[in-house]
Amino acid sequence: MLAWYYALIIGIACLIVGVIIGFFLSRFFFQRYLKKNPPINENMVRAMLSQMGRTPSEKQVRAVMRSMEENK
Repeated sequence: MLAWYYALIIGIACLIVGVIIGFFLSRFFFQRYLKKNPPINENMVRAMLSQMGRTPSEKQVRAVMRSMEENK
């Protein structure tokens, strides 16, 4: 009679542990992916500034990239 009760408790505990491990693994792999493939690069910043009607200088591009790195 108590066997199904223990099986239910073990099943729920395994589910909770699996969700926790899955969360941390997915977070780790996503952070590693973003380091290898940053969402924006210098060419994208230049294109964005050009579309706004400004001719971007190298100093402006570096400043935008530096501010994005600081906000990570």
